[in-house]
Amino acid sequence: MALRNAVMAALLAGEASGYDLAKGFDATVANFWMSTPQQLYRELDRMEAEGLVTARLVEQERRPNKRLFSLTDAGRAAVRAYTAEPPGRPAVIRDELMVKVQSLDAGDIGAVRTAIADHIKQAETKLAHYEKLRQRLLAGRSEDAYFTESPRIGPYLTLLRGMSLERENIQWAEMAVRRLEQRMRVAEQPGA
Repeated sequence: MALRNAVMAALLAGEASGYDLAKGFDATVANFWMSTPQQLYRELDRMEAEGLVTARLVEQERRPNKRLFSLTDAGRAAVRAYTAEPPGRPAVIRDELMVKVQSLDAGDIGAVRTAIADHIKQAETKLAHYEKLRQRLLAGRSEDAYFTESPRIGPYLTLLRGMSLERENIQWAEMAVRRLEQRMRVAEQPGA
């Protein structure tokens, strides 16, 4: 998936500056797509040159001027075409923690255990953030009401997927910490 598809998906919510998009990526699509602000701005410039987005300049008195981007008709057509395509290959996971876990038998089990415990804290923080976002999207409605009434349900569905992934990360990490602690206790026993 190209960054442009994630940008176009984010712009479906309406006009936004590059800064707003970068912040929005952290708050909404970070559970399935990561991008640096520099990558985002370069992609917006390319998309503007290709006619997928349009930008208007907003002059500000006490801050630098900003450009607000919105999808063009061509951009909306590109989103429709993209969603009609069959998905590509499943995502490739590149997770340094998993490489450390794979290598722990020749390494420092205590350090890997600590890294996994830190991973739990990070996943819990993300999950709490996602829950706040979920409550904001629901705005007091039930999920059934949201799915019936909301003009856009894609962001909520992807949020639920991100929450599910973080819950699974926590479940796996807690099990791994227990097993590593068990292994460390056995290794500490005399004659082990």
